[in-house]
Amino acid sequence: MESRQTKIYGLIGYPLSHSFSKKYFTNKFEVENVPGHVYELFPIPQITELPALLAQHPGLCGLNVTVPYKKEVMQFLDRIDGEAGKIGAVNCIKITSTENTTKLEGYNTDIYGFEESLKPLLKTNHQKALVLGNGGAANAVKFVLNKLGISYRIITRRQEADSILFSDLTDTMIAEHPLIINTTPVGTAPKTDECPPIPYDAINNKHLLYDLIYNPEQTIFLSKGLAKGAAIKNGYEMLVLQAERSWEIWNAPTI
Repeated sequence: MESRQTKIYGLIGYPLSHSFSKKYFTNKFEVENVPGHVYELFPIPQITELPALLAQHPGLCGLNVTVPYKKEVMQFLDRIDGEAGKIGAVNCIKITSTENTTKLEGYNTDIYGFEESLKPLLKTNHQKALVLGNGGAANAVKFVLNKLGISYRIITRRQEADSILFSDLTDTMIAEHPLIINTTPVGTAPKTDECPPIPYDAINNKHLLYDLIYNPEQTIFLSKGLAKGAAIKNGYEMLVLQAERSWEIWNAPTI
């Protein structure tokens, strides 16, 4: 039963068929014995329904944001953190309510999650990267690569400005870019028999393959890299880190 004393957190997006965040936070509240806290799913067909959602749930203290609203939600925010503003995407909202006002602050915790999960794996030769895909998920990846001074090329199925087509990728390009990051949904369950169309035979033990997908644990993209001696990493730790960063933001003292 929801009450004003209950601290409510949740995820907005549409549709929300499954959620890492709900499972993660529900388990966190139980294991860490955090009473009076719940995490709910809020599938809203239109982002314009956000104000009504806030009014219906006075105990809301924080929201995570997923597709398709990471950009659209920004128009409703009172403040946007610098990094989130730079990449034009918000996936975490801190809600501060008083008797008369509700203040919404937007952040992007994907940046933190990707950077902190990638850095321990980087070696001195990982100075050039291929980023597979250029959708919303690629924004945080590109931001972090720029921050770390790693040059990159974008690989897409359809021609975009400054991108290379998958069909034009060569063995030489693979060899020259020892860091390969998949930001596409190709290979995600239930379509686990698919993988991005790159020249896998050119991968060797100097490569690091990072897949933002976490389900399945090892995509064909990763298994093909592993078979060639490459280091591999899936997206699970990134999700955990971004969730914990959201928790820190929601619980930080309001200035």
